[in-house]
Amino acid sequence: MKNSNLLIVEGNLQKENENFKKLGIQTHTESLKDSLSYYRNDLNIDVFNPNSEQNFSRAISKIKKYDGLIWGGSSLNIYNDCIEIRRQISFMKECFKNIRNILAICWGMQIAVTAAGGEVKQSTNGAHIGIAKDIEINENGLKHPLYLLKDKKFNSPAFNFDEVVTLPTGATHLASNKVNEIQSVEFKFGKSSIWGLQYHPEITYDKMISLIKFRKERLINIRKCFNSEEEIKNHINIIQKENKISKKNLRMQELKNWLSFINAN
Repeated sequence: MKNSNLLIVEGNLQKENENFKKLGIQTHTESLKDSLSYYRNDLNIDVFNPNSEQNFSRAISKIKKYDGLIWGGSSLNIYNDCIEIRRQISFMKECFKNIRNILAICWGMQIAVTAAGGEVKQSTNGAHIGIAKDIEINENGLKHPLYLLKDKKFNSPAFNFDEVVTLPTGATHLASNKVNEIQSVEFKFGKSSIWGLQYHPEITYDKMISLIKFRKERLINIRKCFNSEEEIKNHINIIQKENKISKKNLRMQELKNWLSFINAN
């Protein structure tokens, strides 16, 4: 097995990551690195945060060396237009020109879909708060290497309020659940083969519980997902029960499959 050069793109603003660290919560990049190390200890990983970079020339100058890119989650919403989101879309377009394999997770999928001409809106069927239940792989997904050895129906860590509503031209829809019709997708754009996931196989349920507690006030008063702290406690109990029966290797199977795919290509 060859050593692989990977680029991880951090989707969160630096301020949000600082808030995570104050509470002892891993950033999404740190979670991703931990999950990758479960499968491989020979990866050469660089990290780039386009939110704070006005000039991408240094990153673009070496971008062709990467065997793959993983673009992770964020607390941003893509329809809230701001300079940081525009920078991320712009950088994704540069990645399409240069990197063959992209794994786009949650926010990463929304950025990739938008950069390729699709559309993302606020979900009309509710949100995933820490967990996505009953994700079902469709016939296209069952034949796709993303889901090799994955159960046809499964639960997963997830945290999103938005959904892909229009896919890029030529995209293949792979999985759904009652909240998000598009739970995963595969498409090609420029030089890139993009595998997109709306959920988070790389993040633990324990971290999701920490994020719920961290965002408690927002979830009640701004997002209106819960009416009280008691409702949040009951929801956390559901996630804790899932955590007890969840198997780490099955939860992260998509990550393993993507690593195997880029190693073979």
